[in-house]
Amino acid sequence: MFDSLGAFVPGGNMTFEGAEKGPLKGFGFAVKDIFDLQGYVTGYGNPDWQSRRRPAKLHAEVVQKLLDAGAMVIGKTITDEFAYSLNGQNMHYGTPANSEAPGRIPGGSSSGSASAVAGGLVDFALGSDTGGSIRVPGSYCGLFGLRPSHDRISRAGVLPLAESFDTVGWFARDAWLLHLVGEVLFDGKADTDKKPEKLLVAVDAFDCLDLRSRGALKPHLERLEQRLGKAEYITLNPDNLSVSSLYPQGEAPADPASGGLVGLADIFRVLQGREIWTAYGDWMTRVKPRISPDIQQRLDWAATITDEQVAEAEEKRTLFVQRLNRLLPEKALLCLPSAPGIAPRIKEEAETLAAHRSKLLALTSAAGLSGCPQVTLPLGTLEGCPLGLGLMAARGSDLELLAFAESFCGEEEQQSLSQF
Repeated sequence: MFDSLGAFVPGGNMTFEGAEKGPLKGFGFAVKDIFDLQGYVTGYGNPDWQSRRRPAKLHAEVVQKLLDAGAMVIGKTITDEFAYSLNGQNMHYGTPANSEAPGRIPGGSSSGSASAVAGGLVDFALGSDTGGSIRVPGSYCGLFGLRPSHDRISRAGVLPLAESFDTVGWFARDAWLLHLVGEVLFDGKADTDKKPEKLLVAVDAFDCLDLRSRGALKPHLERLEQRLGKAEYITLNPDNLSVSSLYPQGEAPADPASGGLVGLADIFRVLQGREIWTAYGDWMTRVKPRISPDIQQRLDWAATITDEQVAEAEEKRTLFVQRLNRLLPEKALLCLPSAPGIAPRIKEEAETLAAHRSKLLALTSAAGLSGCPQVTLPLGTLEGCPLGLGLMAARGSDLELLAFAESFCGEEEQQSLSQF
């Protein structure tokens, strides 16, 4: 296979045939380089990590399940180092091309997987989503993508980042294929008695967008209301929950671009950072691997997180989850943007990318903290670039969410065709 997009790791064109029969027979998929493939080292996006690891003895459980369903592995894709970034830029292996927004980043950390699917090199691809690594590349590259309910899909044979947030996700160019892969991985079909009947809209999430981005998503929000009825407009973080000890005088900074959701991002960053440092701090300190400056800066900060900050973040997380569970029952969908705008340009200033990442986490943290599933739908466009719209559902409602996405996007496609 010719990798015209720089999506695959060096030497990553390994293939594994799937079963002779199965629902995914005839489909090829790529695997992010945090999933074990038998006989190959799982590199985690970093040469110093890879050089110290042995080849995997078995496929990751989710990979084996897809093979058993007839799908074929077509290579291993680039990830940001240690999956700890949302940009999709790897200083060792390069930046996979974003064929839907040339000259712009693909998003990370599942960058190569998104690039390979968007560019048509594979039918679908496995990635992971801890802080947005399916939803963000899906939005930037014009793909359907699912971050599933936490712990719904086995992570055996998958390198962890922050285990209370880590999920196995996937991308596809079509909603029906995203759904079909879900039926395989979830071992079932959607419960028709639990199909969505109510729409919620997160006002503080849409406040993260500029006027043009809101305008690009507005027609699709209106169509959701046509399908599910008049939306109930809610605020995800009305109490501005945050880790107060991160700020002078215990007050979170006013951030109109991110609204109160910056507080949820604070909670997420503290808990994620502590889990990452607990898992890898000793190794990082001992080996001192070569790491890109932005990721090294995050790791250095993670080392400073205090027990008091973690305790406060855990308490605030519990309060948020309790509130969201009341707001988001079965048969309801919560609409929010997948990203605060289109993909930044590849040569964007580091400070600009850092500010953009903060806005991303403000949007993605709700699903991470709650463990709820979220799908990104490639519905909006701005300046000729994709912009995703997200739908969250109650924890465990993954198949119903996928079924709705397929049905709704099929209707959207028919409406678009009818205009010609």
